Amino acid sequence: MAQQHLEPTGPMTGPVGTVTGDALAGYLRSQATEFLRALRQHRESGGAAAGAEDPADAARALRRSVRRISASLHTFRPLLDADWSESLRPELAWLSGTLGMEHAYESRLERLLLALHRLSGAVFPAQGVGPTARTAQGVGTTTRPTPGADPSPAPAPDRGNLTVGAAKAGALLDRQLTLARTRAHSTALQALGSSRFHAVADTIALLASEVPLVTTATGTDLHPLAAAAQERLEDAATALPLVTAGHPYNAEALIHGLSPDPSPHPQDAPWHQVRLLLRLHRYAREVLSPAVDVRLLTAGQCLDRHRDASEAAAAAASAARTPRIAPATAYALGVLHADQRHEVEAARFAFQQCWQKEAVST
Repeated sequence: MAQQHLEPTGPMTGPVGTVTGDALAGYLRSQATEFLRALRQHRESGGAAAGAEDPADAARALRRSVRRISASLHTFRPLLDADWSESLRPELAWLSGTLGMEHAYESRLERLLLALHRLSGAVFPAQGVGPTARTAQGVGTTTRPTPGADPSPAPAPDRGNLTVGAAKAGALLDRQLTLARTRAHSTALQALGSSRFHAVADTIALLASEVPLVTTATGTDLHPLAAAAQERLEDAATALPLVTAGHPYNAEALIHGLSPDPSPHPQDAPWHQVRLLLRLHRYAREVLSPAVDVRLLTAGQCLDRHRDASEAAAAAASAARTPRIAPATAYALGVLHADQRHEVEAARFAFQQCWQKEAVST
């Protein structure tokens, strides 16, 4: 099979001007400034000040800046002080992961409950707006607005409309994931008040004014390092079973679906890795040019949906292993698990279509 990849466009092709370490320094300073602004907003919202930004929005802004700083330290590490970079990167990974867990549990619960409603016939096509419905309208779902339907948001269906098994499954997932979310919230609050976080914040505050570049960075072109990030992405994407993923309903994502092994699906790992490499490539392009590549965003969204569905399926399988649950509850969770694995397959298909389209167009 011919190699399928996203050819470099914009600042990464043609006779472009040299982009040196000065641009990297400017990018890191801007992201550090965004981090400090988000941190201030998070503290204000934590005090429930009138008009303050939502704490969740501030936490997401913190994670956005942390991810970009961490990615730049990874991609352009030859141009940065090695000791400083290697000591900061694991701290940024810890902070990003800690801040993201609460939102992950919240969105996972929302996704699973909506799927239960849909699978039991309680979701109607008119319910096509709002964040929950948008989640349902991802790859592979059948919830779509019908022509002439009222576009106004419909109230969430009452759980009493569900079958007994689905209702009990939803209640079980609600208890488990809400508890996990509460714990993640407490962990995040503890982290933000820890000396470890303050050390990271102090380092980023210094980064906003001074970037520890090596002496040769100001005369070094960034394009070869950014191109290396793209090549790593292309190699990983080429290794994916894209031919299989190009056939809808191929059931590849359902293999080992009935396995008693609670570990994550091993076949998901390469797709998760491509997602991370795609993000590194996209952030590297941001350093070179502020222009947004919509094609990369679309491919990344497909892989985000893949990750979300994979983790939701794992949560359903974990709930089904709860001791002494009723057979009807276990059955509903099994159907839910299969549904989310079909979502995994649909996301792979969508990514393959996007990837193939770019290879043909270039």
